[in-house]
Amino acid sequence: MENTYIVSDELFQNMVVIDPGSEAEKIMEQIDRKGGKVSYILLTHGHADHIGAVDELRKRYSAQVAIHKEDADMLGSSSGNLSQFLGNPFTVLPADIFLADGDVIRFGETELKIIHTPGHSPGSICLLGTEVIFSGDTLFESSIGRTDFPGGDIEAMRESLSILEALPGDYTVYPGHGGTTTLAQERAMNPYMGR
Repeated sequence: MENTYIVSDELFQNMVVIDPGSEAEKIMEQIDRKGGKVSYILLTHGHADHIGAVDELRKRYSAQVAIHKEDADMLGSSSGNLSQFLGNPFTVLPADIFLADGDVIRFGETELKIIHTPGHSPGSICLLGTEVIFSGDTLFESSIGRTDFPGGDIEAMRESLSILEALPGDYTVYPGHGGTTTLAQERAMNPYMGR
């Protein structure tokens, strides 16, 4: 139960796929129905449930895979990406792009800014667009990502949440698991924010 997102720049028929965790065929059906070029596969972090369909999509669309440099090694390690502990160990090919805080991914006229938000993993990121945040496993509706996995850090998570909380205005938040929410709602209701 992981969320995969396809973000499209309609004018230029250019798109990115965020966190293709599994079910590559279903994702490809949606991409092909929409039509256009997949420029990037963006990974909010390197855990198995967010990377399982990466190689199939990369091969089909010749898209570049991007992940924060601190999680890059997880792709090639079944223990690092936790798949070994889930009973189905796998690895994926190395990323093409290593992201850092403040980087901007452009496709067509659309931009997504990288916000480094460690806590769930050392290289967790959020993707900030116009009035939207793809929050990976940093921020969920009324909750946050786990910090008890290898590389998790509750203090780092608190700092990351404070960065999101301080963003001006409101945003629709598309998390890695669960339903869509808003940053305003999470500022008001999430027990982990504002602490």
